[in-house]
Amino acid sequence: MVKTSIMAKIRVTKTKSAIKRPKNQKLTLEAMGLRKIGQSNEFEVSDSLKGMINKVKHLVSVQEIN
Repeated sequence: MVKTSIMAKIRVTKTKSAIKRPKNQKLTLEAMGLRKIGQSNEFEVSDSLKGMINKVKHLVSVQEIN
């Protein structure tokens, strides 16, 4: 049996610098593939991703993609 679920996608953009931020926040941004300010990456929504975004919510902006 094949499950066909429509996963929501979001675009995460780095908006602020990670200088003088705790190491766990820097590593979270790098794990999300965000190195430079203005760089974006698209993800499928998951619980682990929501936790990562919550950890660096003051450094990124999030947009829902239709």
